[in-house]
Amino acid sequence: MGRVEGKVAFVTGAARGQGRSHAVRLAEEGADIIAVDLCRDIASNTYALARPEDLKETARLVESHGRRIVAVEADVREKPQLDDALAQGLEAFGRLDIVVANAGICPMLGDSEMQGWLDVIGVNLMGAQNAIHAAIPHLKAGASIIATGSAAAMMPNEQVENPGADPGGAGYTVAKILISQYMHELARVLAPRMIRANVIHPTNVDTAMLQSDAMYQIFRPDLEKPTLEDARDAFHTQQAMPIPWVDPVDISNAVVYLASDESRYVTGTQHRIDAGSYLKFHSFHV
Repeated sequence: MGRVEGKVAFVTGAARGQGRSHAVRLAEEGADIIAVDLCRDIASNTYALARPEDLKETARLVESHGRRIVAVEADVREKPQLDDALAQGLEAFGRLDIVVANAGICPMLGDSEMQGWLDVIGVNLMGAQNAIHAAIPHLKAGASIIATGSAAAMMPNEQVENPGADPGGAGYTVAKILISQYMHELARVLAPRMIRANVIHPTNVDTAMLQSDAMYQIFRPDLEKPTLEDARDAFHTQQAMPIPWVDPVDISNAVVYLASDESRYVTGTQHRIDAGSYLKFHSFHV
């Protein structure tokens, strides 16, 4: 049997990137999927977001593993839309066991107005909370909630060279720090109900968020218009291991573990899949 055989997983940001990978890996291990994604751009974000055809491809891939999927275009900033998506999934599958609050944007190097900040907080922080709180009434003992954090939440940020120059980028870090603290406290609240809550913190992941002009510029500020090849070596600086990024499936394998009964007593953790990023910036402490 698969490691999550017979379970149902609710995955946000599922049309491509990490979210698609999580949905497909969970399906490979026996789960049916409720998948949501916005499937349109957010103006402040500096790279294109998924499209409806991307969500259809996620559905095709899940079904290719013999699992069922309910795929819905929904905005995680709007909890009623998530309630509706879950209602469709519950009608089809009759249960909910796993929540993967993954939807995220990174509006780096947009304009210096606050819209990028508002949007990234809305999607990455409030969107995760909306998904989780829409799901909680339907979860029973043994359920698992998993949120996508970031190695950025654990990097030193004492000095900012140009305060206010990149509200979207700053908001990304704030959102990931706050979702980490939120999940820690949520795990305390849900532990007596035998419902687990954990955060996965990826380093650079090979998705559209990383492979974007804005991200190349962040890592190679010395160049006017850096390319992937310009940025590739600079991406190494984030990890202790000599690699530029990890693959989405590396994060998905951790999702499967935290979703499965293998981790039935694992809760409240900040689970790093970071190729040693944390090691580069912190000494040992408990």
